[in-house]
Amino acid sequence: MAYKSLFSVLTDTDLAENVLAHGIAIANAIDAHLDVLCLGVDRSQTGYYYAGANAMVLQETINRAQEEAQEIEEKAKSVLAGSNIRWGTDHGVAQLADLGRHVAARSRFSDLTILPQPYGDNKGAELEPVVEAALFEGQTPVLVVPDQGPPKPTPKTVMIGWNESSEALNAVRTALPVLQFADNVHVVVIDPPTHGPNRSDPGGLLSQYLSRHGIRTEIDVLSKTMPRVSDVLMRHANDIDADLIVMGAYGHSRFREAILGGATRYMLEQAKLPVFMAH
Repeated sequence: MAYKSLFSVLTDTDLAENVLAHGIAIANAIDAHLDVLCLGVDRSQTGYYYAGANAMVLQETINRAQEEAQEIEEKAKSVLAGSNIRWGTDHGVAQLADLGRHVAARSRFSDLTILPQPYGDNKGAELEPVVEAALFEGQTPVLVVPDQGPPKPTPKTVMIGWNESSEALNAVRTALPVLQFADNVHVVVIDPPTHGPNRSDPGGLLSQYLSRHGIRTEIDVLSKTMPRVSDVLMRHANDIDADLIVMGAYGHSRFREAILGGATRYMLEQAKLPVFMAH
């Protein structure tokens, strides 16, 4: 199934142009519609607001968030108006603690959500819960785009991080429309199990599955020679000059609905190329 409905969430005017450039390029390449939700984030925590705060102070924070949302939408419209794709925008205000509900309600009706890298200098605290909401609550695949680099809507070299988990398999399934553009797809297995049904042919069944969709693959078996799996994956992505990484998104429920697991978080912190994830 081809992607026909793309979605993005913007919470910062400084990140708008880069994210929209990727969204426009993808929409152009596959003839899809791009919807953009421009959110002003109310970062005040009403239950913990300082003593003596009155309704006027609380209203001021909401007004400021509304102004931010309108400013972001104006920026988005100015960028999108210069494209030849089908697009739409909407704006609203959400409290930081309630952000996930708004993002999930919209992302679940899209085929792919395109979001900025949630970690790095001058990145707002709302970016991580936006990614989490789309992945875990909206149950939609997410393409996290780096801060720099030109869009590559039809990646030619794709790397799949494969560990036989259901999350990784779901990421591959949802990425099929993207994988079919690729000339080279590398299934990367790190320290495959020494016991079990796939010990003698790690990645073999996945390669067979993809071949039936007309996707040719290479299986790269690597050793964990660095402290983290994400370090090994990023080094190999650089070695093969990958345009895209496909991987499962892992979460660990704690006090919030879902918190990105360590492997997912480290990958998004380091990535210099787009990362396609699904849960």
